[in-house]
Amino acid sequence: MLETHIKIAGFSLMALALVHIIFPKYFSWKSELKNLSLINRQMMQVHTFFIALIVFLVGLLCTSSNTDLVHTPLGKRISLGLSFFWGIRMGIQFFGYSPKLWKGKVFETIVHIVFSLLWIYLATVFFLAYSS
Repeated sequence: MLETHIKIAGFSLMALALVHIIFPKYFSWKSELKNLSLINRQMMQVHTFFIALIVFLVGLLCTSSNTDLVHTPLGKRISLGLSFFWGIRMGIQFFGYSPKLWKGKVFETIVHIVFSLLWIYLATVFFLAYSS
């Protein structure tokens, strides 16, 4: 059962990585980042690409090696690290972003709730994989 949840987490992470493709257009980066220095603009773009890449690759790891992540010592250590990562990401959802970004806005509030639940799910699944 836990192996199935690791696979679900993996597919969710791959989908999340692909969502990053729309970031430049959705967040109007062409105009929003125009006034940044070249280094800051390119750091935003390059770091977003590499965040998406690693999220996709972790998702691929989860879908291809779900049994190993639950049953091997190395897999359990990786799962623990991923649990910490997504747990910290959950904290950032509430303490790193201003509530002004979503409070009183229907779509943004839904996105905030959905991603909060996703971060909780990921942190929990990976912790359970570690502790099983």
